[in-house]
Amino acid sequence: MSNLKPAKGSHKARKRIGRGEGSHRGGTSTRGNKGHKSRSGYSQKVAFEGGQMPYIRRVPKFGFTNINRVEYRAVNLDTLEKIAQKYGVEVIDLDLMKKAGVISKNDKVKILGRGKLTKKLEVHAHAFSKTARQAIEALQGKAVTI
Repeated sequence: MSNLKPAKGSHKARKRIGRGEGSHRGGTSTRGNKGHKSRSGYSQKVAFEGGQMPYIRRVPKFGFTNINRVEYRAVNLDTLEKIAQKYGVEVIDLDLMKKAGVISKNDKVKILGRGKLTKKLEVHAHAFSKTARQAIEALQGKAVTI
């Protein structure tokens, strides 16, 4: 046990700084001479780029982002027709659309009017376009808003 040593080259001694001139790491303690980075308590600002105008200040800012905007996943009538044929159902709700891979877990769904319906359907969604609602109700179906 007294002879054990780490493998050759696997252990490297750490730099011991600020231990006098004889160590060659005394004096400035590897910080160089003068300037911000040589001082204690130094911390660089997040967007600091060495004094040049930071990128975030150079880039023009414009436009407006409405924080109350609601994003919908668009699902068309032709897609509903395919789902109804594949699963042989008359009621299409969010769970069935998820199962069919049309929407994801937290999507809000809006039904749009592209395509034709051939059978009566009861469709559950968060929103409907006017043409989609008319097409569903023209076949005595129901457009149920959640």
